[in-house]
Amino acid sequence: MGAYILRRLMLTIPTLIGIMLVNFALTQFVPGGPIETYIAKAQGEGDVMKSVTGSGADAGIDTGGTNEKYVGARGLPPEFIAKLEKEFGFDQPAWKRFLIMMGNYLRFDFGQSWFKSASVVDLVIEKLPVSISLGLWSTLLAYLISIPLGIRKAVRDGTPFDTWTSGVIIVGYAIPGFLFAVMLIVLFAGGSYWRIFPLRGLTSEGWDQLGLLGKIGDYFWHITLPTIASTIASFATLTLLTKNSFLDEINKQYVMTARAKGLSERSVLYGHVFRNAMLIVIAGFPGLLLSVLFGGGLLIEVIFSLDGLGRMGYEAALQRDYPVVFGTLYTFGLMGLIVGILSDLTYMLVDPRIDFGTRDG
Repeated sequence: MGAYILRRLMLTIPTLIGIMLVNFALTQFVPGGPIETYIAKAQGEGDVMKSVTGSGADAGIDTGGTNEKYVGARGLPPEFIAKLEKEFGFDQPAWKRFLIMMGNYLRFDFGQSWFKSASVVDLVIEKLPVSISLGLWSTLLAYLISIPLGIRKAVRDGTPFDTWTSGVIIVGYAIPGFLFAVMLIVLFAGGSYWRIFPLRGLTSEGWDQLGLLGKIGDYFWHITLPTIASTIASFATLTLLTKNSFLDEINKQYVMTARAKGLSERSVLYGHVFRNAMLIVIAGFPGLLLSVLFGGGLLIEVIFSLDGLGRMGYEAALQRDYPVVFGTLYTFGLMGLIVGILSDLTYMLVDPRIDFGTRDG
């Protein structure tokens, strides 16, 4: 097993380099760039793309990509443009910029944001608690609901209970999380019906003046709707996964043997079936947490005005703030690869009979 983990760890470096290379290459063909953003702000343009495609032509700016050479801009001398290119690093060829970036990233030096007076690490640390709150509670809620419901559906397979709950689950899976979030706002956040929960943020004004219990209550009051909205899709998938896993185990020979020995149905279900059936469900916890944490938070954070990593990445992409974009991409990619290894280790902890090292050998 040690050799297997070592091989997986060694593969993370070339995999990360490949991910970064593909995304870096794509940015070379994206219209606009950090220099155009800076010029647009200097010219007082509110819309970067309008400055590039509209007034940019009159200004003499070549808009062929993020690695272009600029010959001037309206009201800005060529010397100033050249200075901007050097400051942003665009005076060097793309391959050299990529090598410098990866060399820094391998040392976990993500540099400074181009448009904010802060380092990329500080920005990530500042936004991380919001995303962790949303991802952690959403994942826990999904497991707390899905596992008991999935077990009950497996035990009562084919009954009316199984049929109507499957219909509810399918409908829940078909509804996009952002649309469900809008529905929750309309129904419970003062949109058109009841004003039970707050509309935005994670805390109320004057939160610092509240006592400990008041702070906890205020926090959960704010996080309830975003958590429910981000749980809907993973809840549906996890419930069906739990049900199918239990059905597979219930029909195996060792279950029939346990029943023949006179054990109660509860003892058979939770003493024998549960451990084997929950293997794939429990092992998927790290991956589900990561997907909710970094994959599905953008729209939820925007809708509920939560200042998390998803919203920060979106704003950085609009501003072409490449240190933030690539720094977060590198971090999330590395975490995703490590979580894949942790998932394999979780399989082994749940069922010691599994040995990935023997399988590879």
